[in-house]
Amino acid sequence: MTEVTASVGSGGPGTGFATTDMVLNIGPQHPATHGVLRLRLTLDGERVKACEPIIGYMHRGVEKLFEVRDYRQIIVLANRHDWLSAFSSELGVALAVEDMLGMEVPERATWIRTLLAELNRVLNHLMFLGSYPLELGAITPIFYAFRERETIQEVMEEVSGGRMHYMFNRVGGLKEDIPAGWTGRASAAIATVRSRLDELEQLILGNEIFRARTVGIGVLSPELVQAYGVSGPIARASGLDLDLRRDEPYLAYGELQDVLRVPVRTEGDCHARFAVLLEQTKVSLDLAGACLARLAELAPGPVNVRLPKILKAPEGSTYVWTENPLGLNGYYLVSRGEKTPWRLKLRTASFNNVAVLPEIVAGTVVADLVAILGSMFFVVGDIDK
Repeated sequence: MTEVTASVGSGGPGTGFATTDMVLNIGPQHPATHGVLRLRLTLDGERVKACEPIIGYMHRGVEKLFEVRDYRQIIVLANRHDWLSAFSSELGVALAVEDMLGMEVPERATWIRTLLAELNRVLNHLMFLGSYPLELGAITPIFYAFRERETIQEVMEEVSGGRMHYMFNRVGGLKEDIPAGWTGRASAAIATVRSRLDELEQLILGNEIFRARTVGIGVLSPELVQAYGVSGPIARASGLDLDLRRDEPYLAYGELQDVLRVPVRTEGDCHARFAVLLEQTKVSLDLAGACLARLAELAPGPVNVRLPKILKAPEGSTYVWTENPLGLNGYYLVSRGEKTPWRLKLRTASFNNVAVLPEIVAGTVVADLVAILGSMFFVVGDIDK
């Protein structure tokens, strides 16, 4: 759908003719977005003068729904706003409630949580590693990426019973222990995906058309990163060396510092964002392998804490944040001593990451818009909640 509004412009150097700006609506249903997003563009010919992201088409009031569910029930709501990072999202809520309760989770549960969080991160990144080239016109990479996703997905499905919304976290630990022989199958899956990532890298990063569409396109400056609160791989591609797993360790990350590497680039363009995402996938596979090695050394033990029939958090508030696959997720929990939260505010990574979009697309041509949009690696449900 397009709508044209009149505005007087120069018509180009030396012409003296009046021009008409065009207002172009991309969306709200567009194949190049991960969900339902609408962009309202003001164009001068092929050049983007202004871009307004219009959000809310997928808003379902999840923060209000939290207030009428008890602490066990809110986990099932919290893993749906970013459907590519379901395990990590439900984990953040569980950590916030445990922090309010002052609860110590069994060591075995902590290591399994860390392992599954990293496998979930691999699944998230592989989706974008396959879908981003598709948005630029390259069909083949998504078949490679989905082959690797299925390899990891099989072990995630076996351990949790779910493919997207795992619901494996519980307040105090996990739903249950991992199945017999699962660690061997998970280790084999990690080795298989790691051995195949080079194929995907050569297929995409070595492609001259991909480089032409991404190098120097959509440059995001470090100043804008900080001004808008951009985080995750997008921010690290612009030189922001921040990763909560290293800088404020939670779960078992404090014991994995020798394995954890934080890829940082300074170019800040579409190509750098993709390269950081690819490198992070390799790091997550290494972290998952280290978690499996640690689990092999641990003696059998509990994976959860026995909870009272009615779970109430003490009066007060807490803020917990995690390094989710797309960036920083924050959970601000306020309790009045009841079995339901008085308030649970989500700080989702995608909202801030997309908010900076108008700053970096202004002045670009329409052909580059999809390349920039796709490189922001967002999920619309994570924006709208």
